[in-house]
Amino acid sequence: MYNRNRGHRGRFDSHSRGSKRKISQFRDISKFINPISDVRIEEKYIPTHTFSGLSIEESLKKNILAVGYKTLTPIQDQAIIPALENKDVVGIANTGTGKTAAFLIPLINKVIKDKNQNVIILAPTRELALQINQEFVKLGRGLGIFSVCTVGGMPIYRQICDLRRKHNFIIGTPGRVKDLIERKCIDLTRFCSIVLDESDRMLDMGFVQDMKMIMSSMPVNRQTLFLSATLSPEVQRIIKDFLKDPVQISVKSRDTSGNIDQNVVYIKNKQKIDVLHELLQNPELKKVLIFGTTKHGVERLSEALTSRGFKSDSIHGNKNHNQRQRALRSFKDDSVKILVATDVAARGLDIPDVSHVINYELPATYADYIHRIGRTGRGGKVGKALTLVE
Repeated sequence: MYNRNRGHRGRFDSHSRGSKRKISQFRDISKFINPISDVRIEEKYIPTHTFSGLSIEESLKKNILAVGYKTLTPIQDQAIIPALENKDVVGIANTGTGKTAAFLIPLINKVIKDKNQNVIILAPTRELALQINQEFVKLGRGLGIFSVCTVGGMPIYRQICDLRRKHNFIIGTPGRVKDLIERKCIDLTRFCSIVLDESDRMLDMGFVQDMKMIMSSMPVNRQTLFLSATLSPEVQRIIKDFLKDPVQISVKSRDTSGNIDQNVVYIKNKQKIDVLHELLQNPELKKVLIFGTTKHGVERLSEALTSRGFKSDSIHGNKNHNQRQRALRSFKDDSVKILVATDVAARGLDIPDVSHVINYELPATYADYIHRIGRTGRGGKVGKALTLVE
């Protein structure tokens, strides 16, 4: 470990001249520490249902098997049945718990049974919306049902053309969906089912009015599935105003996954980039997600790591859609070992086998920290989170 040093800041710190500094409001260092001796691998959940025993179409069961699903996760086990019964559902669960399949399976089944049914799914970021759409394509393969993905950062006129074709699902971000509604390309009266995924994040990002407008414009007799990692007062108000006697499910046992080893690395008499370099040379760091605060800082850090011989890429708001997707693909398929990101990558993304998350710069809030480190320790595996502290 490195001792604390207040006197020196490296080139890539958020204090660098010319960057718009995002000041961390969260400085309780003890919250970053949960050493391996305290990590408890949570007991294996024994579901009360099986995929083969679900009351769904056989064609969908075959696709579930083809995707590789074998055992229902807690949120799937508890949410799919009431969703199949057309009930409103509030699901509170940690990230990486299989929430996407928990809402896609019952809604795809609904549309198979009645092709006049239409579903809209809202997600806070384009990456999450695209990920949901990719999962939909796998589960809906060969079933004669289609989706349109409507997100910012992609040509809107292409999406308008897609909306003129046959589709039962719209999967998108609130801002782009609202834009298409205002252009009269989406008629919300046709949609009797809606999913709000990562609802707390959508509220954090300022989409509350868009969410309310969209739900208010839909038929009163609709089904609403509401997924969130937290249950803030604002989230509770949305639930009270827009959901009908929802089945409330909570499979969240703690703020962070019970199998993420969390620790801090103190900086002393070295530049932060040099300390990071030393860490990354450890062979245990096989697949590493590094978080910074600013777009320019993240890009500079990624370039610096590449110049030092590391296979690195970056994802941030200054990259266009294709560049961001290319970076994510390279990280997922292990073409690059390191992905440097702003918080745009901290929510909802399912990136397999991330061994370590490194907070190169402190998160703004504890909630941001939780969602950053939630990219590791997924699927029952042990992950590690390190926070660099000066």
